[in-house]
Amino acid sequence: MDDQSVTPQANDQVRGVPAPFAALRWEEPPEGPEGAVLVLLDQTRLPAEEVELVCTDVQALVAAISTLAVRGAPLLGLAGAYGVALAAVRGYDVDEAAELLAAARPTAVNLSRGVRRAHGAYRAALSAGSDVSAAAAVALSEARALHAEDARASESMAAHGLALLERLVPGGGYRVLTHCNTGALVSGGRGTAFGVALAAHREGRLRRLWVDETRPLLQGARLTAYEAARAEMPYTLLADNAAGSLFAAGEVDAVLVGADRIAADGSTANKVGTYPLAVLARHHGVPFVVVAPTTTVDPATPDGASIEVEQRPGHEVTELPGAAGPAAPLGTQAYNPAFDVTPPDLITAVVTETGVASPVDAASIAALVAS
Repeated sequence: MDDQSVTPQANDQVRGVPAPFAALRWEEPPEGPEGAVLVLLDQTRLPAEEVELVCTDVQALVAAISTLAVRGAPLLGLAGAYGVALAAVRGYDVDEAAELLAAARPTAVNLSRGVRRAHGAYRAALSAGSDVSAAAAVALSEARALHAEDARASESMAAHGLALLERLVPGGGYRVLTHCNTGALVSGGRGTAFGVALAAHREGRLRRLWVDETRPLLQGARLTAYEAARAEMPYTLLADNAAGSLFAAGEVDAVLVGADRIAADGSTANKVGTYPLAVLARHHGVPFVVVAPTTTVDPATPDGASIEVEQRPGHEVTELPGAAGPAAPLGTQAYNPAFDVTPPDLITAVVTETGVASPVDAASIAALVAS
């Protein structure tokens, strides 16, 4: 896989990345789509470097997904759809590409859903008599449609989430705690939970964004702080295990998090460390809100126990990013789930582009999807 430094442009606002920046984009040369590439902002290099990865085949994209160069549930859905289109326009085996992409990360349902959508469009076009080139164009059109839908969903989630905050914490001046990264780096638009906080900031109603560092890979420290700084939001970074003291001091008005899969009963898988925040929030009477598009809801997963939780390599725990040496003795075994599951009774509300589910249960989740 090639990687290239981002080329500064005249309207770039922060070290070579346009604002709003694109975490993922499709590029075609003038001679035609056969030379198309999928360009990703490499999130493993942030915030120190803004570097792009240029994926010319599905194997490169699968590697980017597995190493978290591209990540976040909604964006993984887009990557999956564009990956199918990439295989189609460049003449690779589309069925094999779809299988590889869908299996790249098991917990985030958006990935397999995006793959299925573009792959289904491709196969349907072939069945209707289109040639391979025309079917590839259909797959790309489907990926682009999903991209546009996700951008619109971001705006709707921000509006619904901000209205919910006003009902839960009247008067503004919100002090919001968030975990992992849920902004434009995970979306075709402004993001999910971060998008709500950003909307509050733009209206002058955000007093403080508390940013969990999000061990072991520091997505909060590296990525959410990066996005908050770009947006000139009032934010403060904290170690994950410092959140309890914030709650005890009465410094948190609401918790806003994203989701990688929402089961039919409202159980929510999100970045590991989310479940303890939900327990803390319940103990201290603080609203705990999940913000995610309806593409993250999986009616085929009945409950939290049925969610497959991805296990990551142990070295992510035993080694610290940027450290000169290991964080643990050589040979130490590590438990490293990428996600944990929060039961619905700990969730105040689920916000999607179609509205708000509260209380969170099978009936309210089904209503969101149906609408």
